[in-house]
Amino acid sequence: MKTFLKAQWQNLIMVNYEIEPAVLLPYLPKGVELDYHNGKVYVSLVGFLFKDSSIFNIPVPLMGTFEEVNLRFYVLRKVGNETRRGVVFINETVPNKIVAWVANKLYKEHYTAIPTKHKWVLNSHLKEIQYQWKVKSKWNHMKVEASATKHKMETGSVEEFIFEHYYGYTKVNEQHSIEYKINHPSWEINTIHHHEIKCDFEAFYGNDFASLNTAKPHSVMLAEGSGISVDWKRVNF
Repeated sequence: MKTFLKAQWQNLIMVNYEIEPAVLLPYLPKGVELDYHNGKVYVSLVGFLFKDSSIFNIPVPLMGTFEEVNLRFYVLRKVGNETRRGVVFINETVPNKIVAWVANKLYKEHYTAIPTKHKWVLNSHLKEIQYQWKVKSKWNHMKVEASATKHKMETGSVEEFIFEHYYGYTKVNEQHSIEYKINHPSWEINTIHHHEIKCDFEAFYGNDFASLNTAKPHSVMLAEGSGISVDWKRVNF
């Protein structure tokens, strides 16, 4: 199977909020259903470094490393006896217009290009990871302070639920959906000691997500990340 994209995804912050299922139904692609964990539905604000990208094994010069911030929720698709667990993106943010255009053109995603930046402070004991993105002239950010020691996720944990989704689903229209596969090993995570989130959900993601402006996150996570690949094959259904 031909690989479309390879990259390193590093230091992924996941800020997870409980949300009413009805909020997400208009964004749900046809043919998939919401994925619940212990009876609850989650939406995640995600920030990470997208590093050393290559397309069809050709390195992307100058634009291959950048920050990405996205808002996503969790779904599943049943194919015969198989249950495929995946994510749907409300929006994905990168700093480069060309990268956004390519992603939207090839994968029918919902990328936008706005200013982003990051700051990492790393030592043998602690990690300080921060991502920033600019919306309507104001900088938003997510920041965590975490232990440098990493450990595996526990089976059945909310961490495993949030991170272990390996398919992407896109709503093209009311009758048409796209599925693609994301490949990476199970990630190790860091214990977070402190977090700080400043995001104007209403300004960037719309009125449907305005309640998140005052909501307290259910959980905040940090994963080490790894190399990833995205298959070129897409399933239309």
